[in-house]
Amino acid sequence: MTQAGRRTGRDESDEERADRMWSELIQEVRVAQTGVQILFGFLLTVVFSAEYDHLTHADRVIYTVTVVLGACSTGALIGPVSLHRMVSGRRVKPRAVDWASRLTFVGLFLLLATMAASLLLILRVATKDPTVAWLVAAVVAWYVLCWYLVPLWVRRRHTTR
Repeated sequence: MTQAGRRTGRDESDEERADRMWSELIQEVRVAQTGVQILFGFLLTVVFSAEYDHLTHADRVIYTVTVVLGACSTGALIGPVSLHRMVSGRRVKPRAVDWASRLTFVGLFLLLATMAASLLLILRVATKDPTVAWLVAAVVAWYVLCWYLVPLWVRRRHTTR
């Protein structure tokens, strides 16, 4: 497509666009999956350490919530792969891309919660400092800025109609 001799967008069919968007989404998911799987693996080992017996009830609750969040995040971030496998060849790729994108967004939100809860648990155990909650809140604010606010600002500021 051109406008006054300038290209204004991609010249691709709906299927080509879905293929491109799928490839981009899977690359993004690979990054998040790796991080959540490593974090989840480390979380699973905590219960088998000698220090686990010395955790307070509150820390055990935080640990349990963190593991469940990690498991949910893993499920949501692996979901697009299963979705693709189940619908491959059914001529529904544009819809599959939409649903995979939603699963990825949910997975990233759950990953943010998992990381925040992990940080809260680690800092509570490591420091016993009452300011830990404020530090975790600051890190969560940083994640929200990097993962959501900046992308939304760029999207709003630079999207052409």
